[in-house]
Amino acid sequence: MPIYEFKCSKCEEFFEVIVMGSNDDDTVACPKCQSTEFERILSKTNFAMGSSSAGHTTGVQTQERECSTGSCKTYTVPGETR
Repeated sequence: MPIYEFKCSKCEEFFEVIVMGSNDDDTVACPKCQSTEFERILSKTNFAMGSSSAGHTTGVQTQERECSTGSCKTYTVPGETR
């Protein structure tokens, strides 16, 4: 199930929508102002391969922030950036 991120054109609120299937009847609206005018934001993705052993730090950092759906986390994974 993909998660899409949007930015409201009216109030500039960022919000996320989880797509449960291909139901075209679902209407997406900003949770703050209920506007249906928004743009899709390209999300930055990170992932780590392999496993970590006890006592070995992975270098992954977590940052919590407030978003319209409650508390959201951003993970920073070491590696090449572009």
